[in-house]
Amino acid sequence: MNNRRESLGFLMVDVTRLLRRAFKERLEGSDLTLAQARALVYISQQEGVRQVELADQLEVQPITLARLIDQLEEMKLVVRQPDPTDRRAHLIYLTDAAHPHLDAIEEVTAAIRADVTQDFSEQEVQFLFTALRKMRSRLCSQ
Repeated sequence: MNNRRESLGFLMVDVTRLLRRAFKERLEGSDLTLAQARALVYISQQEGVRQVELADQLEVQPITLARLIDQLEEMKLVVRQPDPTDRRAHLIYLTDAAHPHLDAIEEVTAAIRADVTQDFSEQEVQFLFTALRKMRSRLCSQ
């Protein structure tokens, strides 16, 4: 492969950047930023997550996440509750108001997936997702 931009890393970064752009454009009109949407999705998958763990998963500094959670709290989409096992820590929970936003996020991601995989057979789509999951798993275990 002579063209370094066609390497796995470059291709994945390009695809990720373009997916983010498409998501941002399609979510336009929503009050959520891409970062807020990502945080909501992560919180929905593990309600009661500690703030410091969420920052690690989102790969942001704890202070950055604190501001992000402040914004989501102002929008009444999440609440912080003290961690009963550690008085310095907070656990993050969704409010009922977050669910319509999560539905909109799901609609946008489903539409983008349909668009970007429209020329793929169902078997190719399944192979792609299986391959990406395996890659993620292998990278997480290193």
